[in-house]
Order: sequence, then structure tokens, then C-alpha cells
Amino acid sequence: DDPEQGSSLWCLAVDPQATRPGVGEMLVRTLAERLKARGRAYLDLSVVHDNEPAIGLYEKLGFVRVPVFVIKRKNPINERFFAATPDEDIEALNPYARIVADEALRRGISVRVLDAEGGFLELSHGGRSIIARESLSELTTAVAMSMCDDKRVTRRVLEREGLRVPRGRTATCDEEDEAFLDEVGELVVKPARGEQGRGITVGVTTPEELAEAIALAERFSPEILLEEVVDGDDLRVLVIDHEVVAAAVRRPARVRGTGAHTVEELIEAQSRRRAAATDGESSIPIDDLTVAAVENAGFDLDDVLDEGIELDVRRTANLHTGGTIHDVTDQLSPTLAEAARRASHALDIPVVGLDLLVPDVAGDEYVIIEANERPGLANHEPQPTAARFVDLLFPGTRALPRGWEPEQAGRGEDHRV
Repeated sequence: DDPEQGSSLWCLAVDPQATRPGVGEMLVRTLAERLKARGRAYLDLSVVHDNEPAIGLYEKLGFVRVPVFVIKRKNPINERFFAATPDEDIEALNPYARIVADEALRRGISVRVLDAEGGFLELSHGGRSIIARESLSELTTAVAMSMCDDKRVTRRVLEREGLRVPRGRTATCDEEDEAFLDEVGELVVKPARGEQGRGITVGVTTPEELAEAIALAERFSPEILLEEVVDGDDLRVLVIDHEVVAAAVRRPARVRGTGAHTVEELIEAQSRRRAAATDGESSIPIDDLTVAAVENAGFDLDDVLDEGIELDVRRTANLHTGGTIHDVTDQLSPTLAEAARRASHALDIPVVGLDLLVPDVAGDEYVIIEANERPGLANHEPQPTAARFVDLLFPGTRALPRGWEPEQAGRGEDHRV
């Protein structure tokens, strides 16, 4: 019914985990061609005024700017655009601290950045002040932190509560380590303390590999934990205030063959995409562990991977080394949710990310392998992780549930082609 025979693009989103480049450009081109074939005279869209990558893409495709100032009604999606412009300190925060600061500012909570690089914030409201480092706050006790920091203690505490953990032992660097390897067949070797997957070796099957894995782990912690390998998906369950808020399956860094590029070139390209999608928080290092994962799959870095072939280039599903995360909150079984809640109570910790290995997120089987006292809230979109965290810190600012409002989100400049 448009007298101008125009058309509008209301929403375009590309999964940041996508392994293929140029998906957004291809979608827009295809849509424009189909609308043109249907007799549409033009296609318009709006872009947030400071989204330079999107503006650059649309101008590359032939869109031109239209001098139209658009005012849009405030709704739950575009609410952050109505807040004051953050200062430079807040702009310098990493995504895990920034998501907390943005939610606090949205509620009128004062935010003072104590150290942007470390993610330290002071949040104040109604005479109450709390210091937090990303999702770790003063509400988490030093005792709870210590329980999570030492993976051996975590195992013992959870096992005592009747929760399932893999068979394991502290490395003694003698024949007892090899006897345990013979007993279970395949090991994970990890530092007893540490984070972000540093020093972990998966799939140890020989005494020689065991010695190498222990030497690597010793670079990060003098105490080493040996655990049996348990097959299953790597599941992160986020618990806040002893309630499950989000669940996500993590997968190792993976590349897809093009038939023209070497494995190393594919890794470098995927690493750049992951870094761009995570503000530099995730990338794929080309180190001994990457080389080993590639070689275990029967390839070398110089091999050209056939088109469509997918190759896991890391053994562990760590987000900081290029892993991806996929929301499964609505699929999580009651059994797994209850196990996560029990674990948070056993550790007496208000915010925790529990790492489980499960054959099926909708099933009942699991083992808990770690507990993280400072889980990344930004990894669980679209779940309301930051909102639940700020609810915990400042319960008086908790908003009443609101229904969905269908008005167009965002504010910005209109473009037309």
C-alpha cells in the first residue's frame, strides 16, 4: 500500500559465532534483489548512529544517507540509548565489567570505575556501596573463593555433598600417576589453580604424554590434578543467588574448509572473527596445543582443508582460546538445574559458573568438573544475567516484569538504496 512503492529492512542480525565471512552482506544483497524483482522502488533501514562497521557495510552496498532525524519510543531493547553517554573510564571496561556497569547505570545506580583494565567497579545506591570485579563482588566470601580456586577442594566439597565428579587424584610424579592412567585409560591434566584453560592438556594416553602434560601444568601451579576423561558436551551453568539464570554449551575452536586455504590460514581468519566479535576477549593461539589437535585429526597446518570440512583445532572448549558458546537455558533438565543449585549451596557462593560434562543437556547424567567464582555474564546472551546480578547486589532496584513491546528498537540515521 506504499504510494512510493518502498520497502524497509527492520532487523538484520548475524550470529557472532558464524564461521563463514560475509553472511550479512549476502543477506542484504539477496533481500534487495528480491524486493527489486517485486517492483519495490527502494529499500530503507536505520542504523545506530555510532555503529561504524554497519554503516560502512551499507555504504559499500550502495546505500546513501538520508538526512532524517528519527525519534523512537523507549522500550526494553533500546532503553540503554536513553541513558547518559558513559564516561571514558566506562568505555574502557572489558565486556564482562561493561555489562554490569550498563545495567547499573540503567537503574540509576552510580558507577565509579576503580580500575578499568582489571574490571573493578564501585556501585552505589541509596547509601549502599559495593565493590565488584565483573561478576565477583564483596558478597562472595574469601572462603568460597578459596574453594573454587583450588579444583581439588572443589571436587572434595561437591563429592561430599553427593554430587558427581570425575575420578581424579593429585599428581605425585611417580608410578602411582601411571597406575592411575592405566586404570582410567585417558586423562585430563590440569593445574589445581588457574583459569581460562591455561596449562590444561586433554587426551593423555601414554606415560610420555603424561610427563609432558604435567610439565606444562607446572608452569601455572605447583599442584597438578589428574582426572579421567569423561565424554560429553561442555556445559556451563550460571547460578546467581542459588537460582539457575543461564546455561550454555561450549564448543572448541573450529574452522571450516574452503578448498583454497590452509588450516593455518583458516585458523588465523577465524581468530580474527572471534576477536572482532568479542572485543578481543577470544582468539585462537597457534601453539603446541593447537598443532597437537590438528595433528590428532590427521592434518598439518599447511594442509588445504576441503570445502565444507569442519575441523576442531583445540581440545578444550575455552572461550578465551577461540571456543564458542550456545545458549541452552530452555533445554536444561530439572536434574542438572538442581545439581547446579546444590553445588552453589555446598560452596556457599552467591554467583558461580559451574562447568559440567553431560551426554545430553536435557538428560540426567553429568559430572561437575569446575566451579568459577567470576563467571562471564556477557557470554550468556540473551539471558538476563546482568539484571539478575544487579538484583542480587541492590534488591531494591529490582524492576517489575514487563511485557514485550514491539516498537522498533534503537535510534539512528536512515539509509536508502
